[in-house]
Formats: sequence, C-alpha cells, structure tokens
Amino acid sequence: MTYIMSLFLIGLVLGLVAVASNPSPYFAALGLVVVAGMGCGVLVGHGGPFLSLVLFLIYLGGMLVVFAYSAALAAEPYPESWVSGPVVGDMVMYLVGVGVASSVFWGGWYESSWVPADEFGELSVLRGDIGGVALMYSLGGGMLVLSAWVLLLTLFVVLELTRGLSRGALRAV
Repeated sequence: MTYIMSLFLIGLVLGLVAVASNPSPYFAALGLVVVAGMGCGVLVGHGGPFLSLVLFLIYLGGMLVVFAYSAALAAEPYPESWVSGPVVGDMVMYLVGVGVASSVFWGGWYESSWVPADEFGELSVLRGDIGGVALMYSLGGGMLVLSAWVLLLTLFVVLELTRGLSRGALRAV
C-alpha cells in the first residue's frame, strides 16, 4: 500500500509540474486530469472513497467543461508541447524546487501520515469521509456559498481573458 500511495503522490507532483510549466491550454488540461486522478487516488488510499468520487465528478464534470470552452476560444494553431525548450526548462526548474523543498522538510514528518481514516473503525460511529461531508453542509454552508461565488467569478474572468482583441466572448469559433 505504501508503494501505491508513493506512486500516487509522485504522479500528483509530476502532474502539478506539467500544469504549472505548460503555457498551452491543451496540454495543461491533460495535466489537470492527471492531477485530479492522482489526488483522488490519494484520497481513496487514506479512507475517503466518497469524497474522492465527488471530487472527481464535480471537478472533471464542471471545471473542465469551462476550461475546454475557454481553450476552444483561445485556440492556438501551433501550441507548445512538453518537449519544447522553454517548457522543459520550466519543468526542470520546478522539479529542482520540489527536490530542494522536500530535502528541507525531510526529517520524519511522514511516519504517522500513512494511517487512513478508517484504521480505527471499531472506535467510531461514522466513516471518516461521510462525517466530513455532513460537517461541510451543516457548519460550512457559508463557505460553500462563497466557493460557488468564486467559481462563478472565475468563469467570468476566464471568459473575459479569452475574449480576444475586440470580439465578444460568444463568437463563432
């Protein structure tokens, strides 16, 4: 299980580096799919299968539709790929930064973090992820409304940024 979780975490870091270093929206969307899948794998490994499913469905079903729409509006005839010079330089720089940060914080922080939420299931009444969902909807209602507002604002910002020179956001592609 430790090897699988390590692979998920390494895939998560590599996906984040792929998203951060690529200026093209096409390859960044693939990186976002990899990051969402690896993050959901980490959540499943730590005992949150319901939250993992909700994250995967909402993220890939909602935000990537907006991302694909904005990428279609900002279509590039020759996008930069992951093997072009500046992108490879950025990826190496980010991976060196991750290596330096992990060497600074290396000392023993990971020893107790491999215990999943359901490890002590005989002592709890609810599963770890279901209790978190109930708490999010009961006490976190204001944060949920604020998050929906931020997502709507993000949609308008992305549509405004991809508008073009003098054409409107809803133009024929």
